[in-house]
Amino acid sequence: MKENTPTSSSTEPPPPAPTLPGVGKPDCPICHGVGYIRLEVPVDHPNFGKLYPCTCRLAELQEQRAETLRSFGSLEALERFTFETFHPEGQGIPPERQENLHRAYDTARAYAQHPNGWLFIRGGYGCGKTHLAAAIANTALAQGQPVIFVTVPDLLDHLRAAYAPTGGARYDQRFNQVRTIPLLLLDDLGTENTTPWALEKLFQLLNYRYMTHLPTVITTNHALEELEPRLRSRLADSELVQIVTILAPDYRQAGIDAGHSDLNTLPLYHDMTFESFDLRHGELDREQIKNLERALDLAHTYAALPEGWLTLTGPYGCGKTHLAAAIANARVKQGQPAFFIVVPDLLDHLRATYNPQSPVTYDKRFDEVRHAPFLVLDDLGTESATPWAQEKLFQLFNHRYVSRLPTIVTTARPLDDLDPKLRARLLDVTRCTIFGILAPAYRGQGASGVADSARRGGRKR
Repeated sequence: MKENTPTSSSTEPPPPAPTLPGVGKPDCPICHGVGYIRLEVPVDHPNFGKLYPCTCRLAELQEQRAETLRSFGSLEALERFTFETFHPEGQGIPPERQENLHRAYDTARAYAQHPNGWLFIRGGYGCGKTHLAAAIANTALAQGQPVIFVTVPDLLDHLRAAYAPTGGARYDQRFNQVRTIPLLLLDDLGTENTTPWALEKLFQLLNYRYMTHLPTVITTNHALEELEPRLRSRLADSELVQIVTILAPDYRQAGIDAGHSDLNTLPLYHDMTFESFDLRHGELDREQIKNLERALDLAHTYAALPEGWLTLTGPYGCGKTHLAAAIANARVKQGQPAFFIVVPDLLDHLRATYNPQSPVTYDKRFDEVRHAPFLVLDDLGTESATPWAQEKLFQLFNHRYVSRLPTIVTTARPLDDLDPKLRARLLDVTRCTIFGILAPAYRGQGASGVADSARRGGRKR
C-alpha cells in the first residue's frame, strides 16, 4: 500500500473534490495543490476511492481541530488560569492549609508536564481546584496537545443539543470527541442534574477512558463516597487515580476561616480551658479523680498533636465538653483554626438552608463543617434521629474519616445506642481513641474549693 500518492497517476494534477473544503500548497509535490490524496489500494480494499488530507495540510487541520476543541470546551474563558497566576501560598490561611495547597499545586504542575493516569481534585467552593485544572489544560495546549476542558453540566448540554435536528454536530461525533481526546478535564462533577440519562452518559465516558487509561482530570466539590456508585468505582482505583484534597477556603473570602463562621460556637466556650478544668478533689473518690487526670493528660497530648479522632464519653456534666473545648481553645491559641458545634445545632443550620430565603446554600454550609481542619462535634446522640439526620451525619463522619481530618466527638450515649454506621467509624482503633469519663455530673458540691472553682469558670458538661 502506498500512501500520500496523488489522486491521479497522470502528470497533470487531478481536479479538486468540489464538495471538500480546503486546498493544499500549490508547490506540494504530492498532491500538486489539491490538498487530498487517494491511496493506491486494490478495488476490494475498504480504503479504495477514499480521499485523505495531504501532509501539506496537516498543520492547518491541526489548528482547525484545536479551534473546534477550544470552542467546544470552556478554555477560552479560562486563559488567565495558569500556574504562573496561581498563588500556592493562599491568601490569609493558616500554615497547614498553605502546605496542603502547595502540595496540590506541585502535584498538578507535575501532572501537566507528564499527563499520566487520572487526577481527581476535590475541595470546597473557590479553593482553587478549577484554576489548577485549567492550568493543566492551558499547559497542554501550549505544548500542542489536543485537550478538552468542560464543566460536566455543559458537557451534558452539548450532548443533548446534538440530538436536535439543527445541531451542528451529530451526537456520536461529539461524544466520540470527548471520549477519545488525549487529555480530558471535567470540571464540577456532581453539580449536574443526575437523571438516569446523565448518569449513563457519564459512566460510558468515564468507563471508556478508564479501560483505555486515557489521561483525565476531574474536579468536584463532593466527597468520593457521595458520588454515584458506578462512577465512584472508577475513581476509587488507586492504581490509576491520584486523589488530591484541597483544604483551603474560598479565596473570595480570604481571611475568613472557621474561627469566624457563624456556625462555630467556640467563642461561647472561651472560658473552658485546661487551666479552668477542675479535677474535683474533695468531691470525687480516688478512682474517679485518677480517671479525670488521665482524661486531662490525654486532652493535653491531643491538643499538642491532633492525629486521628478522639471520642469522649460519659454522663452529662462530667467534663467531656469542657475538655473538648479546652483542646479547641488551645489550638486557637497556637494560631490554628478550630471549629466547635453541637450536633443538633448543626442539623438545624443545615435544615435552614432549604428555606428559599436562606442567604447561604446547603452545600456551602455543609462544606464549612465537612472540610474544617479541626472539628469538635459536641453531644452526639442528642439529635432527632430521622433518616435525613442519620444520612447527613454519616456523610460528615465518613468524609472526615476517609480524609483523616482531626475530629473530637463527645457523647453521653452508650456507643451501642448510636447509629451503626457512625459507631463503625468511632470503633476503628487505628484512627479513633475512645476515653470514658467516670465522674458523675458536676453539681458544685463538696469541698469549698470546688465551689470556688465553679466561680472561676470550672463548669462541666
